[in-house]
Amino acid sequence: MATTTANLYEIMFLVGQATAANLTGVLEHINTLLERAGAETIAMQKWDERRLAYEIEKQKRGMFILTYAKLAPEAVAGLERDCNLSEQIMRVLILRADHLTEEEAAAFDRRDDLVAEAKMRAEAGEAESEQARAMATLGAPPQEEDATEDLDSTGDDEDLDEE
Repeated sequence: MATTTANLYEIMFLVGQATAANLTGVLEHINTLLERAGAETIAMQKWDERRLAYEIEKQKRGMFILTYAKLAPEAVAGLERDCNLSEQIMRVLILRADHLTEEEAAAFDRRDDLVAEAKMRAEAGEAESEQARAMATLGAPPQEEDATEDLDSTGDDEDLDEE
């Protein structure tokens, strides 16, 4: 009977900004993928949310979620396949984390912060939808995010340099 060893892996998930709006759903999906691969999650945190160097699947911005997990080496290919088939995850990078001990990886655990941010995003989304429903009830047209117009939109504004 062969004994399976689990290695520590650093896994970076890239999620589109539109998908990240439902952060609770994204976190549940990532946890489901990890459980399906037989991974033991050591730490998870939001690494960054930024503009991408190039568009991926027509997305210009994305959220990076960094995870440290113990996983059997033969399960890595299955996890990568599941992530590539997922409609919520745009990219995934899985690396062995031999440079860290399990205790050092556990120090990166910010799951509580992720849950708090997911709750905050959900509440903000509910407030926006309530505002939209109230505006629709009053018969007002929906408001755009940026109501400012360019000064030179009509073409007949004078140059501001000439004074």
